[in-house]
Amino acid sequence: MQTHEIRKRFLDHFVNAGHTEIPSASLILDDPNQLFVVAGMVPFVPYFLGDQTPPAARATSIQKCVRTLDIEEVGITTRHNTFFQMAGNFSFGDYFKREAIGFAWSLLTNPLSQGGFGIDPTRLWPTVYLDDDEAEGIWRDEIGVPAERIQRRGLKDNYWSMGVPGPCGPCSEIFYDRGPEYGVEGGPEADEDRYIEIWNLVFMQNVRGPGGGKDAFEILGPLPQKNIDTGMGVERVACILQGVDNVYETDLLKPVIDVAQRLTGRTYGAPDGSADDVRFRVIADHTRTAVMLIADGVTPGNDGRGYVLRRLLRRIVRASRLLGSQEVSMGAYVESVLATMAPSYPELAERGAAITATAVGEETAFLATLAAGSKLFDDAAVATTSAGKKQISGADAFTLHDTYGFPIDLTLEMAAEAGLTVDEQGFTELMAEQRARAKADATARKTGHADQSVYREFLDRGPTEFTGFDELVSEATVLGIIGAGSSQPVATPGQQVEIILDRTPLYAEAGGQTADVGSISSSAGARAQVTDVQKIAKSVFRHVATVQAGEFAVGDVVVAQVDPRHRRGATQGHSGTHLIGAALRQVLGSGATQAGSLNRPGYLRFDFRAQSGLSDTQRGEIEEIANDAVESDFPVNTFEAGLDEAKAMGAMALFGENYGERVRVVEIGGPFSMELCGGTHVTSSAQVGPVTVLGEASVGSGVRRIEAFVGLDAYRYLSRERALLAAVSSSLKVPSEQVPDRVAGIVERLREAEKQLEKVRADAARASAATLIARAQRSGSTLVVAARLDDGLSAGDLRGLATDLRGRLGSEPGVVALFSAMDGKVPFVVATTAAARDLGLAAGSVLGEVAPLIGGRGGGKPDLAQGSGTDADAIDVALQRIQELAGAAG
Repeated sequence: MQTHEIRKRFLDHFVNAGHTEIPSASLILDDPNQLFVVAGMVPFVPYFLGDQTPPAARATSIQKCVRTLDIEEVGITTRHNTFFQMAGNFSFGDYFKREAIGFAWSLLTNPLSQGGFGIDPTRLWPTVYLDDDEAEGIWRDEIGVPAERIQRRGLKDNYWSMGVPGPCGPCSEIFYDRGPEYGVEGGPEADEDRYIEIWNLVFMQNVRGPGGGKDAFEILGPLPQKNIDTGMGVERVACILQGVDNVYETDLLKPVIDVAQRLTGRTYGAPDGSADDVRFRVIADHTRTAVMLIADGVTPGNDGRGYVLRRLLRRIVRASRLLGSQEVSMGAYVESVLATMAPSYPELAERGAAITATAVGEETAFLATLAAGSKLFDDAAVATTSAGKKQISGADAFTLHDTYGFPIDLTLEMAAEAGLTVDEQGFTELMAEQRARAKADATARKTGHADQSVYREFLDRGPTEFTGFDELVSEATVLGIIGAGSSQPVATPGQQVEIILDRTPLYAEAGGQTADVGSISSSAGARAQVTDVQKIAKSVFRHVATVQAGEFAVGDVVVAQVDPRHRRGATQGHSGTHLIGAALRQVLGSGATQAGSLNRPGYLRFDFRAQSGLSDTQRGEIEEIANDAVESDFPVNTFEAGLDEAKAMGAMALFGENYGERVRVVEIGGPFSMELCGGTHVTSSAQVGPVTVLGEASVGSGVRRIEAFVGLDAYRYLSRERALLAAVSSSLKVPSEQVPDRVAGIVERLREAEKQLEKVRADAARASAATLIARAQRSGSTLVVAARLDDGLSAGDLRGLATDLRGRLGSEPGVVALFSAMDGKVPFVVATTAAARDLGLAAGSVLGEVAPLIGGRGGGKPDLAQGSGTDADAIDVALQRIQELAGAAG
């Protein structure tokens, strides 16, 4: 049975049992504890906690989930994936243990002809919590499972929570017996490789407190009502129904492994190929996870979600390289995932080109990183051999991994090729220290779910009516006042509070547009300044306001007013963003999809997906097209439509955004721009005013950013630029149109002068070579040419002079060490003759001894090394140390 059919049967089973089907939420939720959705019940947490009213008493969903806590274990075991699909059924105070157990059992064991999965009931083993006599009784007496196949387990195994303060409760898990070829008999207690968990029935009835691990927490009390939260692992059930050994051989992941086999020439499942098998599984697992994350709007970056995605993509590249592929392979892997997953997630087909471009862009960038890392590895290897050692230090391996993104596996591989080993224990210890710090930081940041219960009554009343599309002043009623996290009846002067109104013209921050500012006032003389407007659960507006005069009370009739100047600037910025986006697509094509935006009065920034920067010509074209649209005075029309209808009309949707069935369409000039957008806009494009592009730059792998001013801010910017040009023109005494050529000429003359000055300094330094040789001192059998040169010589100058001096020493054992001091820095160079190296005086080793003395560092080869320090006063100490090293060498 294909995975898509498994999903359909699950949903049909519970819809037929009175459940409302809920589409999967995005992998990204606004939760302080989690980067991603980690369980099927996460989107329902507000309902379990009683903070919000659920859409139905019974619900069912198949939720996208990502867990990356133990990312480096992926592929080593064959039971876990970073991305997985959790099929669940939920009861919010409706049914409890008996019905939940019955629903699960009937779906698993009913024959295919009756909509079930047709699993042999004698292979199923339930587990229950230690003291849950009720659940055991239901399994034994009502379902008919023999008592010897029901096992009781403790808090760690059969008591569920999310790992942070929140809902929890005892659970009953269902395990499938794969047979004696997979392990010993005795149920899940004996062997969880043979008996694999496929379903978890959580009897959610309590609230847990803070604490670590699965069992080090306190039960704070009961939830407002008893709930059911279940999770069936879609991938694990697919293993059983498809008769394969593990999740990597199911219909969704095996095609990716097949592509990897074709590209690398290696074979999955080959004898003695366990290491290769892990790499194949990493490629399959991580590619699918990366595709799903990118589809939900994540882009590679250096922190947060972006860092996780970047790490996944780089592990794919690493695994592919270790399997023998040296080519760009990401596109083929992604294409395979898109083909297998699109039947369940149609949006993947729509976003396929952008997903592929993002993944391939990151691979290309990482291959460049690997090239740079190889050079750094070579330096570390030379330093190791120069010091007479055969093992690259754990610190060097960790620096390559942590600072430069160079994988330890490749370090091990390249070290073996160079006849070296790596201090893996030292590397592992440093990695463990880093993980411990990260874990401690994560634990410190886990403060439980944000308490939204204070907003419950407002959420239950329904969404705030937004009137701001049609008016800037609206009469409204105060529904609630919230201060310091709790409701209060009255707000007095000087207090900063949140005011909840039944209707408002003030726009709440969303879709890249900043919130309106304005005021709330009453006929009794009360007045509050509104500085921010935010949404709760995307429906209730909360006005952050400071009371300036009088008092506000719940039930007051008030007037809410938008600052018209602020709104005018905000609409200019937002509509300007649409103009820039449309112009960008005209210049670069439809592949330049939006990746985010920010617009505030007079300013906009627009993030888009592209692998290279804009040329000056392209930037000019974009600016001209946007301003041509302004001059054309296009009408701006807005209307509501069904999502599919809007897309059929050509409306652009924000990549990674989830939309409802009804959407708002903003149309500027007919075909010029049509986008799904809930923001406020000008009524005609001429009101945007001039659009001035400030610049364009990279903000992440495969993501670029355009910034621009609009309206009066654009004029002010151009006015300042004009004044600056006029000042330069006056200083140079040329017309403004000749300024670029005149400046270019001056710069060229300066460069030539600097070259001449460098040549003069170098000639002077070479002329002093004879003097330096004459002043050389012999330490033991080694001639030492060591000096401080205060002529402001650069590192390049020193290197050239040191090489010249070493050549003059001929076949004698000799060390040349030159230091300079310039602009607060101390560049230095060490060079050694072949005879000196025979005595053990390698340049890199000598430099390593003296660099710390002047607060510096450096590196190089046995014959020549260079570095830079900060303490010029310590140069004499360093020179003395070099004499000592030479004398000790003999």
